[in-house]
Amino acid sequence: MSSSLRRGALAAAAIAFSIASLAACGAGNDAQTLQVKPDHAATSVGDIKIQNAIVVTQPDKKSGGPAVIAATVFNTGRTAQTLDSVNVEGVGTAALSPAKGKGKLTIPAGESMVIGGKGNTSAVLSNPGTALKDGSAQKVTFSFSKTGDVGLRAFVVPAESYFTQWGPGNVPSPTTPASPTATATAGATTTGAPTATAGH
Repeated sequence: MSSSLRRGALAAAAIAFSIASLAACGAGNDAQTLQVKPDHAATSVGDIKIQNAIVVTQPDKKSGGPAVIAATVFNTGRTAQTLDSVNVEGVGTAALSPAKGKGKLTIPAGESMVIGGKGNTSAVLSNPGTALKDGSAQKVTFSFSKTGDVGLRAFVVPAESYFTQWGPGNVPSPTTPASPTATATAGATTTGAPTATAGH
């Protein structure tokens, strides 16, 4: 075999090896791309799957207001389950409220429940104190009627930027002393309203 043919055969073998290596990286059940994990807290136990779990604190660290838990809970089973409690390690158990009305937080079979955000189920930590540190990962345990405890570590983030819509609904506002103009205006009567006259 001539040297030019030998070089051509080697080049072809090198190209084939490269293509095979690249194909192995992107296909099959053990593909490297399947090993990439999402950058949010998620877990699955039995019929329950929890995704996008976070703990949202006040945007102002000095406000001392409540914090909330946000997550999406899926029930992949054939029977309904209730979410009985949500506990944040080192802080305590959240006060749970359904999205509408009163009663238990029920997740029907094959459906999901969103916790946090306007109009959704809420899980409020009324007095978290200094136990929650923004940027840390806190252990959160969800307790269900059939599956039992499902725990994960959720990031703690302030209610800023994207997380504003998931943050605490009652963010304390700073109190400012009333100005003289505001005090004087407070005693004025509204236009068109009847005015009481002294002595009548």
